[in-house]
Amino acid sequence: MATTLADNIIESLKNSGVSRVYGIPGDSLNGFTDALRRDGTISWQHARHEEGAAFAAAADAALTGDLAVCAGSCGPGNLHLINGLFDAHRNRVPVLAIAAHIPAPEIGSTYFQETHPERLFVECSAFCEMVSTPEQLPRLLDIAMRTAVETSDVAVLVIPGEIFLAKGTNRRAGAPIRRVDRVVAPTDDGLTAAAGILNKAQAVTILAGAGVAGAHDEVVELAGALQAPIVHALRGKEFVEYDNPYDVGMTGLLGFSSGYRAIEKCDALLMLGTDFPYQQFYPSKATIIQVDIRGEQIGRRTPVDLGLVGSVADTIPRLAPLIDRNRGSDHLRSARRHYVKARESLDELADNDRNRQPIHPQYLARLISDLASDDAVFIPDVGSPVVWAARYLRMNGRRRLIGSFSHGSMANAVSQAVGAQSAYPGRQVIALAGDGGLTMLLGELLTITQNKLPVKIVVFNNSSLNFVEVEMKAAGFVNYGTQLDNPNFAELASAVGIFGRRVEQPDDLTGAVRAFLEHDGPALLDVVTARQELSIPPTVTAAQAKGFTLYALRTVMSGRGDELVDLAETNLFRRLFD
Repeated sequence: MATTLADNIIESLKNSGVSRVYGIPGDSLNGFTDALRRDGTISWQHARHEEGAAFAAAADAALTGDLAVCAGSCGPGNLHLINGLFDAHRNRVPVLAIAAHIPAPEIGSTYFQETHPERLFVECSAFCEMVSTPEQLPRLLDIAMRTAVETSDVAVLVIPGEIFLAKGTNRRAGAPIRRVDRVVAPTDDGLTAAAGILNKAQAVTILAGAGVAGAHDEVVELAGALQAPIVHALRGKEFVEYDNPYDVGMTGLLGFSSGYRAIEKCDALLMLGTDFPYQQFYPSKATIIQVDIRGEQIGRRTPVDLGLVGSVADTIPRLAPLIDRNRGSDHLRSARRHYVKARESLDELADNDRNRQPIHPQYLARLISDLASDDAVFIPDVGSPVVWAARYLRMNGRRRLIGSFSHGSMANAVSQAVGAQSAYPGRQVIALAGDGGLTMLLGELLTITQNKLPVKIVVFNNSSLNFVEVEMKAAGFVNYGTQLDNPNFAELASAVGIFGRRVEQPDDLTGAVRAFLEHDGPALLDVVTARQELSIPPTVTAAQAKGFTLYALRTVMSGRGDELVDLAETNLFRRLFD
């Protein structure tokens, strides 16, 4: 029988399958962590920063699909959770955050460490409530957990520290809180209208997002019936890119020309489970059909001619029989030819480049993809690692690719790798870290060693906030404030008990990547990569071209012409003479 309300919380979490809690202890959280200690069946995954704990929980939930839990003490402790919780909220994964609070009688008095978490977390959660009396807690906990799993979102429960220690209740336990199975499909009239549009169209393109998870074969079969190329958004890559004869790559700022062209040249665009945000990459003239399980998302990114509310997995089997199979394939053949050429151009950049220094990041990303295990989990940092992951990591249906793709936060990779590895101890988890992202939450290296997690970290070490520099160039600004004076990360890793190796010569990279991935335990590979490598978007606007010209002029005038020489050598020389 539970003796405190904290014990009630532990029993409820266990009953619903929770086996880990990520966080940092603190005085207001003592009642909760002591209940964990006494119970002994839920592991405490100690982090070095609450932001890292929330990122870890978000990754855990993203990979398992189950409720993940993080916790922080009052004031600054739980306030640190907010960035990771925003990431979980934007990625729509079920996370419960337990935010301990100052003593209830002191609320409103500007007490030591006082904040108002019930206000602060509202924007990054589907549920956020404060427990004001002990009697509220068991029911509010159930509501928070249910909201998190049913909405695939964040729920925050704010609990003053003394309430954890209040006498437990004998409230009857319900069934384990799991997501209830459901079928969500459009109406027959909606499906008939969609089929009418698609059957009349001469050139259909499919844009697939994360909502196609679990419907790979159905999407590919529908593309065959429509003779439609499939373009994917970044979060759809892992679910639809592999075993797909209709794949034409990705669009958007991280994509390449074939994906952009397949969308721009269609006369009907079928959006499947995607919240792709960039308006400028949608077609200028096509009729658009959007399928989304959330009706409020329809038309949010671009004007839509027909919206269908339903999951992709439930919608396609009802739509496919209505599609006319007797249709031309000119659009598909043209899109595929363009994709083959674009893919060849990208792959040509991912080579050793005659052992010339510095190492091209494309080559590093391709080697990681080639040598990683068949079920590896890849987690790139926001910035240039995401570009190379999007273009060079190959998915196969067993590999996973997660990251801060919607919230776009730096420092996500290593912390999310903690959660991924905690959820799957025997699986290969690879963080593709930027040097800026790694150093922002450098203490999470100690989280890895303390929790004995065999995480693999490859550092794209270009001594800069690289993607910020690209954005500055495109806008016409001279790079400023982006230089990073880095240590030898391999030596730093070794100092905290992580296998470390540094690579500066391209000829040394293959062996180093292989040894790094095969190491039995945590490992860090510090690779010095080209700072001036450009990641060109699939379409360059007049404003970007003008901005780049201004950047060149201003750079010369500011006395930094050597930067332009480096830029030319990195991006032009190998293309002219290879």
